[in-house]
Amino acid sequence: MSKILSLRDVVSQIDSGIGLEATLSRLIQSACKHAGWTMGSIMAIDIQAGYGQVIVRHDPTLIAAELPDKWELGSSPSLVALKRNEPVCIRDVRLAEEFPGYMRDAMARDYRTVLVMPMNCNDASGRPMVLSVISRQIKDVAREELAFLGTIIHLGSIAVEREHRLKAQMHTNERLNRALSTHTQLMDHVLSDGSVSSLVDVVETLLHHSIIVVDFSDNQIIVGRSPDPALFNDADWQRIVPAQFGRHILRALQGAAPQQDGLANMLTLADPEHGASFSARIAPLFMDKKLSGAVLVFPVHNDLGDLDSLLLDSARFALSVQIMRNHARFRSETHALSELFRDLVEKRWRSESEISQRALHVGLNLQQPQQMIVIDFPGHSLMQAGTIADCKRILARISPAETEPAIIVGHLDRIVCLLSVVSEPRRSRMEALVDSLAVELARQLEKPPVVVLGAICTHLEDYAAIWLRCERLISIGQTFGLKGVLKVSDSSPLEMLVSALGATELRDYVSKSIGPIARHDLENGTDYLDTLASFLRAGCRSQPCADALGLHVSTLRYRLARINELFGIEIDSPEKRFDLELAIRLQMIARTI
Repeated sequence: MSKILSLRDVVSQIDSGIGLEATLSRLIQSACKHAGWTMGSIMAIDIQAGYGQVIVRHDPTLIAAELPDKWELGSSPSLVALKRNEPVCIRDVRLAEEFPGYMRDAMARDYRTVLVMPMNCNDASGRPMVLSVISRQIKDVAREELAFLGTIIHLGSIAVEREHRLKAQMHTNERLNRALSTHTQLMDHVLSDGSVSSLVDVVETLLHHSIIVVDFSDNQIIVGRSPDPALFNDADWQRIVPAQFGRHILRALQGAAPQQDGLANMLTLADPEHGASFSARIAPLFMDKKLSGAVLVFPVHNDLGDLDSLLLDSARFALSVQIMRNHARFRSETHALSELFRDLVEKRWRSESEISQRALHVGLNLQQPQQMIVIDFPGHSLMQAGTIADCKRILARISPAETEPAIIVGHLDRIVCLLSVVSEPRRSRMEALVDSLAVELARQLEKPPVVVLGAICTHLEDYAAIWLRCERLISIGQTFGLKGVLKVSDSSPLEMLVSALGATELRDYVSKSIGPIARHDLENGTDYLDTLASFLRAGCRSQPCADALGLHVSTLRYRLARINELFGIEIDSPEKRFDLELAIRLQMIARTI
């Protein structure tokens, strides 16, 4: 009856919901009081570290003194009790040479019998726990006493597990409450006209995971914090991802089949240079049931819990809305710019003041000179919004710091860049900028574009004339199959002729007239074509041509005779001279633009 009543007291002591440490403290007190032991302790066993950590201790006879809180497992019976999962009783610990640490402590604190029992529960860190009780006198422990003490420990382990569950439930409730408020918080951010980049920061704070957001509407990759700070800091990670993994990410996501619940299970980013790889969960973003982007989540523990998934769903919705708003705003701005540029090049404006005011509304100052650059993408029938955004980012990166942001316009399947000219521009400086733009666009799109550097638009009438000139140069480039930067020549009438003729007829004409000479020069290292061109420029006069070439007249005559012998070229009539000179000039246009 006494034992049963004492168990009731134990239950009342440890079932008060006062916290884990206080529960353990009451448990060891009850075990010592009702089972007749002098003192005791509860330890958490860290097997990997090789020591036992005292969590709570009960010693009513303890005078103020420092006692060790850690015990090496090699000198403690705790590990033996855990491995066997049964009590370990040392009748006289002063004689237990296999546990030298306990022998020394028993001598110092004057105790004899020690009983260590596994508790079949873990502490908050997941370490297994043991209970040890100590008697100052040698004590024989009967089977009934072990059963009684085991019952106390079992009741205590139930209370410990209950505390763990309660703590986990409280943590879950906190996260659930936070998840419920997340949706409102994210939408408030979206409705406050925030950017995708700032929204990524908010999402990362809420998810506690590193993320990357891909926006297909403008081919943008927004990189959050590093998933492995020990390998990359945030700045390095944000620099490396677009450069090293950007193309791989876009290809993998755009090539996957869009599904509401996910594109693919995982996407791995491998970095051979550092011998590391990063696995990300893919969460797609949709706009009008069409794939508009994705969120790559790098889970801390390689998995996402239910609450993480709930938070991620809210984040996906907010990001989709933000991308949709940005896309709608971008389309509106692009449409306004396109209409303005169309009216400029077609000279459809009622007055200069009216179109100047329209231009100011979209950020274009027509009172300031503008350098025109036209970009053509062979093989692309329609311009994509992402390509315009790429041009903006590239120009912002490669332009001098003092340069105002470029105005980017889509017109007739081409992109027009207008750069404000604040001071007198240097031709070489502008050509270097255009060369860099062509290289960056070719790398980004994997197809080399045609980039035409036009003249400076000073007056409203200049826009139509310069646009027409750029169109002619693009037509010439298409005729000759040229790509890259086209540099303007001074042969405006010939440019009109080339742009008016068909590509096949023009190439056939040039090939038939001077093609054999050009191929012979290329294969044999001769300069017959340049000699013939110089002779025609000199009006077919031998001495001026020889002087221009730095040759003797007899050497020049020998070359001309050799040209006639090899290629049957005769220049005895004005018609033949005109044919040759026209073919040479057309080829020069192809080489100089």
